Amino acid sequence: MKGARIVGGLLALATLTGATACGSSAKPVSASSMTAERPSDILTPLLQQALPDVPGKTFTSATVDFPPNAKAVPHRHGQAFIYAYVIEGAIRSQLEGQAVMTYQQGQGWVELPGSHHVAAENASATQPAKLLTVFVANTDDPLKTDDPH
Repeated sequence: MKGARIVGGLLALATLTGATACGSSAKPVSASSMTAERPSDILTPLLQQALPDVPGKTFTSATVDFPPNAKAVPHRHGQAFIYAYVIEGAIRSQLEGQAVMTYQQGQGWVELPGSHHVAAENASATQPAKLLTVFVANTDDPLKTDDPH
């Protein structure tokens, strides 16, 4: 069984032949650059599974932790279809061409393949926030690619 590997600060998925639990041995992936004033988000893979009926596609679930006042670098998720669900706190999010939305615990959204996530941040400067994310992505694509600076 092949698992996940960290390449250049991003999670790249290897071809999977079965489920890979990434619980306590998983390495969190944070944005490749952080501003001096604000912490960044932390992506931690939970489970990765090749889709047996969809060659070349992989299902990945992950948590994304946003410490108080954290802000993600604008980014893309390649050609992945994504579902994000707030499990703690509140997240302010904006996809290119759409309005800024604030999602509270228990709310979620989808990101279509090719979406540009121009804003994602903890809505609180004092309380943490956390997402559960589900990706259906091309097997060899990175889960997240930060915009160049």
